[in-house]
Amino acid sequence: MPKIKLPTKSPHIDMTPMVDLFSVVLTFLMLTTTMRQQEPAPVDTPYSISEKPTPDFNAMTLLISNDDKVFLNFDNGPDTILKFRPKVLQQMGTRYGIEFTEDELRKFEKYPSSIGVPILKMKEFLAAEDAKSKAVFQTGIPLDSLDNQLAMWILYTRQENPNVQACIKGDAKTGFPIVKKVLDILQDYQVNRFNLITSLEAAKINLEEIQQ
Repeated sequence: MPKIKLPTKSPHIDMTPMVDLFSVVLTFLMLTTTMRQQEPAPVDTPYSISEKPTPDFNAMTLLISNDDKVFLNFDNGPDTILKFRPKVLQQMGTRYGIEFTEDELRKFEKYPSSIGVPILKMKEFLAAEDAKSKAVFQTGIPLDSLDNQLAMWILYTRQENPNVQACIKGDAKTGFPIVKKVLDILQDYQVNRFNLITSLEAAKINLEEIQQ
């Protein structure tokens, strides 16, 4: 009795549901993701072999440009309801006799990049509509002996968030005197441990040594 051959069919995979899911995920990411704001000064960090990541929160970053300007950035902590940023700005306003409105505090809280604005120019900076207008006020935080505003920013940031970690991001060509001045200010306020933000150096592999 001859064998009955069943008809063979090539399998068919319907990709429509996967494409629909991909479109939904892509749309969600496009609507919820915020573009990272460019730093006020370009910084070419030195290279190192350290792979330790910078903290995701509780970080206070001091950015030092190659023209000796200092900028500061710090976050709201592990939970945005803590609102460390507007609280620190209020402290600075109290010290320098400036009263910030709720709208100005909200703008400062949401500003996504480092700030290097003298406190007396902060209202004008927050009122500026676009990045080009804001850049005019980014002249660096004063840190001279007569008006050491950087020291006050560090003091109030640590008062509001005792768990904050200091990070220094300096340009490879930044002069030593300005770096030493920043380190001295940190040590004056008992900040003796800090992270240095660097670029990861590419590892060089010698094939001859591996084969031996």
